Amino acid sequence: MSDNSNVFDYLRVDEFMKGAVESRALGTAFELGIIDYLVKTRHTDFEELLSVFKLDRQGLGLIVDLLRANRVVEEDQGEIILSSGFIKALPYIDLMKAKLDFANLVAADFTDLFTAMIRSPDEFFSRSRTFKLFSYGRCFERTPQNYELVKRWMGYTTALTRHEAMVCMKYYDFSRHTRILDIGGNSGEFALRICRKFPGVDATVYDLPLVCDIGEDHVSREPEAERISFLKGDALSDPVPAGFDLITFKSMLHDWPDREAGVLIERAANALAPGGTILIFERLPLELQRGTAPFSIIPFLLFFRSFRMPERYQEQLTWIGFKNIKIEKIVLETPFMLITAEKKV
Repeated sequence: MSDNSNVFDYLRVDEFMKGAVESRALGTAFELGIIDYLVKTRHTDFEELLSVFKLDRQGLGLIVDLLRANRVVEEDQGEIILSSGFIKALPYIDLMKAKLDFANLVAADFTDLFTAMIRSPDEFFSRSRTFKLFSYGRCFERTPQNYELVKRWMGYTTALTRHEAMVCMKYYDFSRHTRILDIGGNSGEFALRICRKFPGVDATVYDLPLVCDIGEDHVSREPEAERISFLKGDALSDPVPAGFDLITFKSMLHDWPDREAGVLIERAANALAPGGTILIFERLPLELQRGTAPFSIIPFLLFFRSFRMPERYQEQLTWIGFKNIKIEKIVLETPFMLITAEKKV
């Protein structure tokens, strides 16, 4: 993933998560170990799979048929092999597993609560298991239950950020900066990718206490760890550290209503060094007119009210007094915006 021309290649994982039935079957194939077995052996046959996985003939037959319909596997002279298209997606298999796990986890919110989501956002929020999973209230006290819950959703956001960061770096040159503050930086994956590509950069992740604990564990074994620090705090109420020439918000502002998002930007602007830059890399409102919405988009559908147009941020940055405000739209599995703005000296 070091080649910028290749940064969009990870999107091919969504080719195998278009339908709900096929996606659930692929998730089960991962859970049973069938996909990993095929990755290792490269070819097998039906009888061998029966013997290895101790499944009944009808159950295995259904899984194999659904994998074939989903173009995950194909048959070659009686042998079952991974398709050439799926083999091209293997470098991103961790992302595929994470997206499948999360989409399958929250699918019940969509099937059971979609009417409530449209009719009564407050009712949906109170009943949704998705928003119970993403509970920031659990990020302050380290208990075994809190740790496992927070680590689970951080695993999903980290898997996405690992590849989205590469896209961001294709469109923005971070080498012009030396000290970066990533507010709401989660596991530190965004900072890690930047530091890996730009050796002159030091980064600080500013996030809630338990998030920082998990983030420190995440980057601790990486060569760039000595250039990445974690600062525990609440950016809405605690002091935002100063002395940074770049402050970033990556997939963070959409978590907050307009008022709180505005407060976060204003506090960051006040802390930013004169001449420094604010960078916002966020999802835009969904565009669903181009065709059938795939199953893999369900997690983003549940957050559809959270995604803003770039003018919302542009107006505030202009009002604060920033200059050279640039907005770029980047289409990934959903549209993204990249906004940069410079603080006057």
